[in-house]
Amino acid sequence: MTSPVRTCLWMEKDGEAAARFYTALIPGSAVTGTHGFKGGDVAAMVVEFHLAGTPYMILNGGPHFTLTPAASISVLTEDQAETDRLWAALTADGGQESQCGWLIDRWGLSWQITPREVMEMNFSDDAEASERARQAMYQMTKLDIAVMRKAYEGR
Repeated sequence: MTSPVRTCLWMEKDGEAAARFYTALIPGSAVTGTHGFKGGDVAAMVVEFHLAGTPYMILNGGPHFTLTPAASISVLTEDQAETDRLWAALTADGGQESQCGWLIDRWGLSWQITPREVMEMNFSDDAEASERARQAMYQMTKLDIAVMRKAYEGR
């Protein structure tokens, strides 16, 4: 446990599988430790990992609490291909699409998959163009850079 501050995600079970899946998706990520109790019935009670340097841990704590969309992991993608790759992987096997670049993966964790270019359009100095892009975004589940760019440019 190298970083004194990290986000802890409570999962019922399968936290190690989730962490290994997440770290395989995001370049520069790794599982850094697993911890269990001697004689316990859960192999990894705590799983430590980082996603591109941001530290997290998963506690396999049982069914007492569940994850909520009030907290999510936000990933800025570099292009549509990366957006599509992450979206497909995270919505597979029981994941659910939401709105405006949000999704819930098969473990119940919320994600925001946002292309960097979308952020630039949304927060541009051109308020009218930004509003057109946002209106297009409100109609989307997975964000589509080309569609938003057309809206931004008024085409």
